[in-house]
Amino acid sequence: MVITPSSIPYETIRPEDMMVIKLDGTVLEGHHRPSSEWRMHAVIYQRKPEVNAVIHTHSPYATAFAVNNQKIPAILIEMVPFLGGDVPLAAFALPGTEEVGLEAVQVLKERTGCLLANHGVLAVGDTLRRAHLRAVYIEDAAKICSLALSNGEITTISEEQIAKMKKR
Repeated sequence: MVITPSSIPYETIRPEDMMVIKLDGTVLEGHHRPSSEWRMHAVIYQRKPEVNAVIHTHSPYATAFAVNNQKIPAILIEMVPFLGGDVPLAAFALPGTEEVGLEAVQVLKERTGCLLANHGVLAVGDTLRRAHLRAVYIEDAAKICSLALSNGEITTISEEQIAKMKKR
């Protein structure tokens, strides 16, 4: 897999800084250490063969839901085709461990993104572009939900409407 290097700010990473590693952590190419979350990525690739790209972020609005140990409810109909519905919360596991990936896999059934309790966000896709789009969409949904909650009670989309949308 290709993964970002550890401890290098994203805005300064160049293509030659990227790390190529085996799923067991063996470095094949690169001059840095791979991200400490390589185990999480590896587990997802191993357990979800349809996934070719994993994006892990600490985007602020979505991560706030993760810190509150709350899923992002299905509040926008677009969440159904983009994400599969709501954005579920994976149980807490220590960062840098395989368990983070195992917990994520548990909630990624019929979903393309999840929150990592007290940690951040995970989005997956068959392409890097789709995984990135989903990560951005999770943050947008979290921001909209946060703003809506500040205005009062929110209304979620019913399971019946979600089912109808999935049939389209």
